Amino acid sequence: MKKYKHLFLSVFIIIIDQLSKIFIINNIKLNTIGYSFFNDFLQIIHVRNNAVAFSLGHTLSLPVRTTLFIIIPIIVLFYVFYLMYYEKEITISPFQRWLLAGFIGGGVGNLIDRIFRDFQVVDFMSNKVFGLFGLERWPTWNFADASIVICGVLMLISIIYGYFNNKKI
Repeated sequence: MKKYKHLFLSVFIIIIDQLSKIFIINNIKLNTIGYSFFNDFLQIIHVRNNAVAFSLGHTLSLPVRTTLFIIIPIIVLFYVFYLMYYEKEITISPFQRWLLAGFIGGGVGNLIDRIFRDFQVVDFMSNKVFGLFGLERWPTWNFADASIVICGVLMLISIIYGYFNNKKI
């Protein structure tokens, strides 16, 4: 059981993600702003995304979306789990195991939406970005998205750090 301790982070992220989405579904009407903070810097809204990041792929056919947004992610998540605990040829640091667990939690959180909410991932946090990348507001996101992005960025940094310093972190 101690070997799989990292998966407690995955479960925690899944629970927080799903509970927050249930709260949004039950308390904010679809496509409306429920709360606004810091002079509209952060808005809590209820929108649905039937694609992936930045709504990429929303016009794809159902079989293609099923393959790209459900089947392949499930395969990737199982492969990440396999790499974390059973692959002996690669070296993964304890820190990187925690990052992979965060990645799994975020991935499963969004997969639950795609499978049980008719391909519609519940997104609810919208941030003002003041024209960054030509956007007034960043595309709406949720806790699963945040987990995937944060863990992905930290993983990239840890790999670069390890490469240049020739050590595990």
